[in-house]
Amino acid sequence: MRTVTRVAATLVGAAAVLGVGWGAGALAGPVGAPPAPAMEEHGGAEHGGAEHASDGDPAAAAPELPAGLAVSAEGHTLDLADDALPAGAAVPLSFRVLGPDGAPVTAYDTVHEQDLHLVVVRRDLTGYQHVHPVLAPDGTWTTTVALEPGSWRVLADATPTDLGHGLVLGADLAVGGAWEPVPPPAPSVTAEVDGYTVTLDGDLVAGRESEVVLTVTRDGVPVTDLQPHLGARGHLVALRAGDLGYLHVHPTGDSGAEVRFAVRVPAAGDHRLFLDFRHGDVVRTAAFSLTARSAS
Repeated sequence: MRTVTRVAATLVGAAAVLGVGWGAGALAGPVGAPPAPAMEEHGGAEHGGAEHASDGDPAAAAPELPAGLAVSAEGHTLDLADDALPAGAAVPLSFRVLGPDGAPVTAYDTVHEQDLHLVVVRRDLTGYQHVHPVLAPDGTWTTTVALEPGSWRVLADATPTDLGHGLVLGADLAVGGAWEPVPPPAPSVTAEVDGYTVTLDGDLVAGRESEVVLTVTRDGVPVTDLQPHLGARGHLVALRAGDLGYLHVHPTGDSGAEVRFAVRVPAAGDHRLFLDFRHGDVVRTAAFSLTARSAS
């Protein structure tokens, strides 16, 4: 189903499957929150947003939407094959990225060993998955994801060769079935996953670069032999509560069981951080909740 013809069907389907309340919230975003600067980063360099305007340029004062909030940007559009899918443990998900001419994009630059990074997350910040779909010659990406009933967000993070820089596009996905949103988790700097304990040291300050250090231990012993995953010893994704503004950061350095990141979020508020790390040939995800404070 093409993007233009899907709009009405999406609204009706979302209301029927998940209720009018979800449809309004998913489309409106956070109430009273002004647009914020683009959030997507790679190794400390911002991608996915407009170039920073120079001092004195009136455009410098114009706020930008965070990365991942728009289905279309810079002439490119995220085109989901289906706006609604059933719940399941391995649900097929297909999509295309359409270029300025309306044709599917088939050429991408590889970034951290992949041509496209796909994040799928429920709007209450549960069910997070970071996967890497397979690209067919016709420009169709396919993968499988685990879906529970609810309102989901699909975020495609890629660098189309014709564009020449990173781009993050997002689209809503309805998953049918009875569900209730999960309350936001309380702020936490410790996560337990599969017998591993991951602790976070650092905080987030809106508009400023902050160092965040993640330390991995198992049974109280530091894990000093973390394996490379997609060219790094860890990948950190931050999603802002409410609008799911997206930030993807790669390490600035590591030592022993510690992995360091430079994180710069544009606005104060609650965030959910997800660390992907590899050990014992298995990739695991540790999740944290932090509140970014305003700069003093």
